[in-house]
Amino acid sequence: MTTAIVYYSKHHGNTKKLLDAIAAEDASVALIDVTERPDADLSSYDRIGLASGVYFSAFAKQITAFAEARLPENRDVFYIYTHGAPVVGFPKGVRAIAEKRNCREIGRYRCRGFDTFGPFGKIGGIAKGHPTEKDIAGAVEFYRSL
Repeated sequence: MTTAIVYYSKHHGNTKKLLDAIAAEDASVALIDVTERPDADLSSYDRIGLASGVYFSAFAKQITAFAEARLPENRDVFYIYTHGAPVVGFPKGVRAIAEKRNCREIGRYRCRGFDTFGPFGKIGGIAKGHPTEKDIAGAVEFYRSL
C-alpha cells in the first residue's frame, strides 16, 4: 500500500517532528510539503495523510486549499495534527472535503505542540516542550496501526 502525507508545518516544526519519525520507521512514506509542492499529484497513492499545525482552531489554509483542489476520490485518509490549546474538533473543515470526495477516514492522531501563534506569543507560548518524545512515539504507533 502506498502512502503520502501532505503537510504544513512552519512556525515551530511541531507536526514535521511527528512526520519525520514516521518516515524514519517507514521509508516508503512520501512526505509532501504543501508549500514546496502545491500541485503534487496524489493519484497513485492508496492512503493519504493530511497533517498540519492548528491555526485559529483549524488546519492550515494551505492544507485545506490543497485538499479542495488535489485530493483524489475514494482514498483512505488519515489526519495528524498538533495544537497548542487543549480543544478538539480541529480537522472538521478538511474532513468535510474528504467526505465530499468519498474518502474513508481511517484514523486521527493529535498531540499538543509548542504554540506562540497570535496572542500566545505575548505570554511566551503554550504547550512548551511539546511534542514530547512520548507524543512522537505515539504518532509512530498510530501510523503502524493504520
